[in-house]
Amino acid sequence: MFNPDEPPEWYDGTKIDEIAFSEYFLSLHPMKCIHDRLYDIDGMVQEERIRKELLDEVKPYLTTNVAKNVNRILEAVKLFAFSEELAIQEDRIHLRNGTYFLTDRRFDARKEFCMNRLPVKYNSAAAPPDRWLAFLNELLYPEDIPTLQEFMGYALIPTNKGQKMMLIVGNGGEGKSRIGRVLRALLGDNMSTFSIQKLSCDRFAKADLDGQLLLLDDDMKMDALTETNVLKTVITMEDKIDLERKGKQSVQGFLYCRIIAFGNGSLSALYDRSDGFYRRQIGLQVREKTKGRVDDTSLGEKLIAESEGILLWCLEGLHRLIGNGYSFTISDRTRRNMEENQRADNNMMEFYEAETYIRFEPNTYATTRQIFSAYERWCQDNVEKPLAEKTFTTQLKKDANRLGIRYDKNLDAGNGKRARGYHGIHVMIRTDDGWQRNR
Repeated sequence: MFNPDEPPEWYDGTKIDEIAFSEYFLSLHPMKCIHDRLYDIDGMVQEERIRKELLDEVKPYLTTNVAKNVNRILEAVKLFAFSEELAIQEDRIHLRNGTYFLTDRRFDARKEFCMNRLPVKYNSAAAPPDRWLAFLNELLYPEDIPTLQEFMGYALIPTNKGQKMMLIVGNGGEGKSRIGRVLRALLGDNMSTFSIQKLSCDRFAKADLDGQLLLLDDDMKMDALTETNVLKTVITMEDKIDLERKGKQSVQGFLYCRIIAFGNGSLSALYDRSDGFYRRQIGLQVREKTKGRVDDTSLGEKLIAESEGILLWCLEGLHRLIGNGYSFTISDRTRRNMEENQRADNNMMEFYEAETYIRFEPNTYATTRQIFSAYERWCQDNVEKPLAEKTFTTQLKKDANRLGIRYDKNLDAGNGKRARGYHGIHVMIRTDDGWQRNR
């Protein structure tokens, strides 16, 4: 309590001793500062809360420039709380009431200092989440529910070993967003919510994922991504990455944030048609909303009430995922849908199979220009929009090994000319006798 006759040791009657105050404040609120963010025994601490606590302590001794002084004191506290990065612990989950150890499936009520503490309690006797399971049975095909179960369990620990993001796709109104509400109840402030497009284009967005377990895009835009390198890197992160915040010196740090997105269509890229972009995705197609279904406007709250049971359900999926070497259970339906999405975004895949235009045979060759001309004819005949020639040639070079063809910068193009092209492929032309090899 404030007593003007007995000021604290960190106040000399005219000014605040920031060193003494920082030591005093951290003795009351033990914290560590990692990458300019504060963490206590319960995980990341919101700076707004710390500012308010600082203000409550110092306001009896400040009369002017209060906000400026509080911010300066906060920076001093951060300096005194500086810590090297904590070891990433993939073998345990820090929960509201203790720690769950994955290796021996053991719960310990003691708490450890950590960067990610979940707001949900561990309760081994929690009732089965019947409403949640009924909701999923209405939303998803039965064979896809284990995939979601594994991914939600995967989001509980700081690891990228699964090297996948999840898309949940539907026409709208099916209830996908309620999964997001449940994830928020499980993860709390360990989950960030913003768009995949922002992650791909905003150079500061990566730093927003520092120390986060999950990025949720609740309404994924259908615009094709112009850049995919950041997205692919975050999904499969195995080393440090540059993290830049506005007005701050960038730092090197690990990201272990997984990504889940809800939308009305698949995720596509404007230029990237590589297998690497698509193999990082798991796309679940939801069931159509049944006619006459009356939505329960309070279902979200009812599902959140089952958080402790849902946590046990997620742990079951996580243990199964770890037992399978972080290989997700993917149904034949989902696998087919993912392949179809890739083919729809990259018509070159269908062109490669069009034997009346090109064929892959040994001891043959064709120039890149001849192959592109065949592709243009195929697009015209099949009412497809052709890729730009440069995009086509770049992708063809990437696909060469998979197609079994070999690039050559010095092919015989006829009439004494040389050109770039490929061995192991030849172009077919239409003649009066049918389709024949272009000689």
